[in-house]
Amino acid sequence: MKKLLEILVIGVVLSAVSFNSSAEIKSLRGPVSLDDESEMFDKRKLVKQKGGFERSFKIQPPLIPHETEKDKITLQTNTCMKCHSKKNHEKEKAPEIGESHYVDRDGNVLEKLSTRRYFCNQCHANQVDAQPLVDNEFAGAK
Repeated sequence: MKKLLEILVIGVVLSAVSFNSSAEIKSLRGPVSLDDESEMFDKRKLVKQKGGFERSFKIQPPLIPHETEKDKITLQTNTCMKCHSKKNHEKEKAPEIGESHYVDRDGNVLEKLSTRRYFCNQCHANQVDAQPLVDNEFAGAK
C-alpha cells in the first residue's frame, strides 16, 4: 500500500512538472536570457528626508535618510559609528543606535557594538525615487 502511494505521488509531481513546463515563465528581468549580459540600470535619485522616515511597522529598522555612498563598513572600519555611536551622536546631532545593538546572542550587555549588529546595511536601507516593480497594496501598521 505504501509503495502504491509513493508511485501515485511521483506520478502527480511528474505530471505537474510537465504541465508547467509548457507555461511561459515571466521574470522581472524581462525577456533577457540568463546567459545574456544584463543591462546597467539607471542610477536612481536618493531620497533624503530631514527627521527620517515614518516606519511601516513597530519594530522596523529605521530607514537611512541621508547619503551613504562614501560610508565604509569593513571588518576594520564602520564609518556609521562616527555619527551614531553613544560617544558621538549628540555632538553630530544624529540618532544613537539602539540598546539592542549592544547585546550579544546570549543576552549579555556589551560595552562595544555587538558583532551581530556591526553591518548596518543588513537592516538599514537608503530610499530611492523608484516605481515599484510589481503592483503593491501594502499599507503600514498605524
